Amino acid sequence: MTELDFDFLRILLQRRSGLFLSTEKRYLVESRLGMLCRRRGIAGIPALVSQLRLGPASELEAAVIEAMTTNETLFFRDRTPFDLFRDILLPEKLAANAQSRTLRIWCAAVSTGQEAYSIAMLLDEAADRLAGWNIEILGTDIAVEVLDRARQGLYSQFEVQRGLPIQLLLKHFRQEGDKWRLSERIRGMVTLKPHNLLEPSQQLGQFDIIFCRNVLIYFDVPTKARVMAALAERLARNGAFILGAAETVIGITTTLVPDPQHRGIYRDASSNAQARRAPFPASPEPGGSPSAFKIART
Repeated sequence: MTELDFDFLRILLQRRSGLFLSTEKRYLVESRLGMLCRRRGIAGIPALVSQLRLGPASELEAAVIEAMTTNETLFFRDRTPFDLFRDILLPEKLAANAQSRTLRIWCAAVSTGQEAYSIAMLLDEAADRLAGWNIEILGTDIAVEVLDRARQGLYSQFEVQRGLPIQLLLKHFRQEGDKWRLSERIRGMVTLKPHNLLEPSQQLGQFDIIFCRNVLIYFDVPTKARVMAALAERLARNGAFILGAAETVIGITTTLVPDPQHRGIYRDASSNAQARRAPFPASPEPGGSPSAFKIART
């Protein structure tokens, strides 16, 4: 791969996906796109670049972007965001949305689905508190292949051992050979759609809670600011935004500000209303009826 080829790919990836590649990441491009070339019968990266240079080739561009996207995820990753959702954000929204009885949650960069399904399992545990509510969990990702995997809900032994409590594994999964299939009921609580965070998102509507974790770390600062501003526009009044443990809004945007009471939660800077608090047990009792709330579809 020549320097010109690398520069072409680096610019293409940043323009189309936001992914920023320094020169130190050249080895990653050679490794991942080399495998893509072998799968597709392309002679090598120079030949791949030649095809991309011929003009619009959305399917090939999409394959390159998917190959370069990091899809590392696991159930209840870093645990704290899920504790915040269960103990702080859910009771807050139960109080704030009591009249509309609706709750919309967006998991941006959902990858193979573990984040969205972790939230669905928490809501299932709280089903008795959500009777009569319309709830939507939307999971989006730029990579179509990982969304297909997420829809299948089929995970390896290694994947279900990473962060998933054994009681939830036994309750919501069944074993199929050496893999585990998530129940159709929990999968049915999540809507999965392709979406590029660099593209307009108005059609998705407003959300009470947005999870955008461990994806902005791959963007440069101007792209981070652009994406955060766009996501903040999707937040409903008094909504909450959750980043990854290694991510922050500080020094990047003033559109979102840290919640002064709860580290890890960010709020729309234009909303100064205090979040309402309501008691909610740290470990909800299981047994809520799966039909206690409706799954909203878009």
